[in-house]
Amino acid sequence: MLIKKYFLIFSFSVVAIIALLYGISPQWFAQAFLDVPAVSLDIAHILRAVMGLYLALGIFWLFAAFSDKYRNFAVLTIVLFAGGLVSGRIISLFADGLPSGILLLYVVMEFAFVPIAYWVFRLPD
Repeated sequence: MLIKKYFLIFSFSVVAIIALLYGISPQWFAQAFLDVPAVSLDIAHILRAVMGLYLALGIFWLFAAFSDKYRNFAVLTIVLFAGGLVSGRIISLFADGLPSGILLLYVVMEFAFVPIAYWVFRLPD
């Protein structure tokens, strides 16, 4: 049970940091990590929406870390969340080529999170 709790807290921390990097200042993020000189209003809007989605899921994970009722479901959503993200990124790797270094790091992190989260999910309560 403690492994699930700490895994959820860790997952919240990681996703919150990434979300805030995307959303607090999309212009800075794009310039610093993606080598994009300017971000349009639409791209800033998308990045802030992604921030909101990530934070919403992360807050649920943090809540579930302290709730026996939702803990397993929350860990399962991490499997789905990371699996969905890495699937899209893998499609993009084949369709579009190699992205920026930070996005490759995200591929590795999300790819690793899927089996780890599934293992945590399978642990007995």
